[in-house]
Amino acid sequence: MTKPLKQIHLAAHFPGVNNTTVWSDPKAGSHIEFDSFVHFAKTAERAKFDFLFLAEGLRLREHAGKIYDLDVVGRPDTFTVLAALAAVTEHLGLTGTINSTFNEPYEVARQFASLDHLSGGRSAWNVVTSWDAFTGENFRRGGFLPKEERYSRAREFLTTAHELFDSWRGDEIVADQATGTFLSDAKAGAFVHQGKHFDIHGRFNVPRSPQGRPVIFQAGDSDEGREFAAAEADAIFSRHGTLDTGRAFYQDVKRRLARYGRRPDQLLILPAATFVLGDSDAEAEEAAREVRRQQVSGATAIRHLEFVWNRDLSGYDPDGPLPDVDPDVSEDHIARGRAQVRMYRDPLATAREWRELAEANHWSIRDLVIHTGNRQSFVGSPATVAAAINEFVQSDAADGFILVPHITPGGLDEFADTVVPLLQEQGVFRTDYEGTTLRDHLGLAHPDDAVRGERAAS
Repeated sequence: MTKPLKQIHLAAHFPGVNNTTVWSDPKAGSHIEFDSFVHFAKTAERAKFDFLFLAEGLRLREHAGKIYDLDVVGRPDTFTVLAALAAVTEHLGLTGTINSTFNEPYEVARQFASLDHLSGGRSAWNVVTSWDAFTGENFRRGGFLPKEERYSRAREFLTTAHELFDSWRGDEIVADQATGTFLSDAKAGAFVHQGKHFDIHGRFNVPRSPQGRPVIFQAGDSDEGREFAAAEADAIFSRHGTLDTGRAFYQDVKRRLARYGRRPDQLLILPAATFVLGDSDAEAEEAAREVRRQQVSGATAIRHLEFVWNRDLSGYDPDGPLPDVDPDVSEDHIARGRAQVRMYRDPLATAREWRELAEANHWSIRDLVIHTGNRQSFVGSPATVAAAINEFVQSDAADGFILVPHITPGGLDEFADTVVPLLQEQGVFRTDYEGTTLRDHLGLAHPDDAVRGERAAS
């Protein structure tokens, strides 16, 4: 029996607070003006994407004590942007990264419930933790949480938020003008939570929203992060960009669901993916090489090398050989607030490996950074890219992709106009929205369905 074709999920990541962006390209626009967000969101909705995703930068990253200006820095408040986009879109899901380390459950739950109401049930929350005290300096509890407690707080944070969402059933507001009765239950919104990280009680003041709870995303790749996703998330971001690693990650996370009484289809695996398109595969490959050189200028190459060497390398020629000096392995790092620092757990070993690669391939510093850094996930003609995306999904290496174009705000346009129609022709991507909420788009059940089933059975 032929296996039925899986439907592909596609989403769009507004590119900022990352190193894929080419802000210096003449086609690039603003990362803060609302028109950029509107253009990007409307393109995603025109292409029938599931959702738009905003990352979050809680502090401007620094390098040698200065703002790191070779990357896009800064971000308008996530909730403000998503709420504004709710007014100019009709179907597109609205996903925001909100930190569980430096916020409070009541405040975040209230914001997401409000967004879900304003958007008609299109909100989603990417639950993250903060890994560094540098970011924490902007907040009252600056970096006090040791690493092993980050997920503990995140789990209790999410549990508490769910208790707040669930403090309203959804049928309490009757607003009967004839009798003057507004609420059928005087205890609506009452909650009590006592735990290790939170001890709160009171009344949640936002009634049950269209989705009941926002869709929950999680991005951790560690064993603890995967377990958190299997227990709590509706979707998990993945950084695994090859078929083999994608399948391994997919199988590992999906098999964890059973221990929490969940089915494989109750958690979606959505890797982030960059892309470069061309009229032919050869043209796309040439364009991809140019994009990489735009992303890695000489100055950027030196800065990237400094992430590993943890010392000032400004005197080195980016088109020359790697430094003979070894990395400084002290705790006081030259780059603050940058996730790349965590990628190089053993800088001495990384330096040895990079020197061997550079010598074997006759690479300069810049060549090395270009070849070892982020690469475009999908490169080719629209037909080639559509086929590659479909292969990933049909072979269970992913359930779809969160696309990260390198140009803002028009970098998604070509994909929407050329690749999406091909996926639609193959019958693996929607031609129109069939529901109104983000849960509908993602094929996820409403959290109240289980409760309704239990009530009907009793």
